[in-house]
Amino acid sequence: QVQLVESGGGLVQAGGSLRLSCAASGRTFTTYAMGWFRQAPGKERKFVAGISRSGSNFGYADSVKGRFTISRDSNTMYLQMHSLMPEDTAIYYCTARSVATTNFDFYDTASSYFTWGQGTQVTVSS
Repeated sequence: QVQLVESGGGLVQAGGSLRLSCAASGRTFTTYAMGWFRQAPGKERKFVAGISRSGSNFGYADSVKGRFTISRDSNTMYLQMHSLMPEDTAIYYCTARSVATTNFDFYDTASSYFTWGQGTQVTVSS
């Protein structure tokens, strides 16, 4: 079972940038589709971005398109965030699900994933 550890969160001013990382321990990422979700205080956890096992397919929530970029290598997934806004403030979670080698999908619902990291706080000040 892969274990996920997020890092890179912090406090940034509106318009700034951050890069989140999600590292695997236990085994490599290569058989996992991956994703980022976020949860603001008092709100439900929402999809941010997802990426397929191979990295060839990916997708974003409308609210972050054009500002966030998801990427991955064999052991780490990244979320590059630009033009941050106060409404991006949330705890960001890394997540993964094991898939077949012939699977090239990404997933945008929390119920599709089975493994979650502990989260990293992103705070954007106005």
